[in-house]
Amino acid sequence: MIDAISSFSSQVRGPGLSGAASTASTAPAAGATGAASFGDVLAEVSSGAVSTLKAGEAAAISGIEGKASVQRVVEAIMSAEQTLQTAVAVRDKVVSAYQEISRMAI
Repeated sequence: MIDAISSFSSQVRGPGLSGAASTASTAPAAGATGAASFGDVLAEVSSGAVSTLKAGEAAAISGIEGKASVQRVVEAIMSAEQTLQTAVAVRDKVVSAYQEISRMAI
């Protein structure tokens, strides 16, 4: 599931750009214009969500192996769950907006 989200975030950034390269290359442009584009913000949010989900997964594995405390595992899992619920809510709103636009009469 994490890999599917990672591939989605790479598609949002566009072909041929890695996460570090896109952040570094768009930072001067965003500063020059005064605001970041919607695509840049969406890519940053999705990469943050992916990293939070990966951290939760890593904490769960560490907990199973006995290398992490129960509190750390629970905190990481709860953070990952909240991030996933937020991503699903945003997706639902985007789909709803698309359906609303597609029903509009021209």
